Amino acid sequence: MELVSVAAISENLVIGDDGEIPWEHLPEDHRQYRERVADDPVILGRWTFDAMREELPGRAQVVLSRSDREYDLGSAQHASGVEAAIAQVRALDAETAYVLGGADIYALFQSHLDRMVLSRVPGEYEGDAFYPEWDDSEWDLVSEDLYEGFTLQHWERR
Repeated sequence: MELVSVAAISENLVIGDDGEIPWEHLPEDHRQYRERVADDPVILGRWTFDAMREELPGRAQVVLSRSDREYDLGSAQHASGVEAAIAQVRALDAETAYVLGGADIYALFQSHLDRMVLSRVPGEYEGDAFYPEWDDSEWDLVSEDLYEGFTLQHWERR
């Protein structure tokens, strides 16, 4: 199974500010992101899960939370940590699972990732949530696609 992180990040690695995205909405980024994760399980934190509840991504959601809880959605299940989340995704027989954040979840999974798909938004933004820094010597930038308002980068672990 392959773990892939998907995030939209600014030049200073900001991904959010007070639960909101700090840049103008990018419809093309939203579309490509939704299409990418639609048929696979996603791993996300409880706050991110709650924020996306109106339009949940993925065919199944593995929600990391320190507190054990049940969800009123059949597609969502709780995981207490990284290993538990990975085990749950494996039990779903998925070839790929997408890590969707927030900041703490990205940091927890960074060493487990096989790939990163990053929408790089130009400019620096104020924020309180950041994507974790990575060591370029461990990763190869394999492609970049230019869109209006962002560049989509595909990274693979060496």
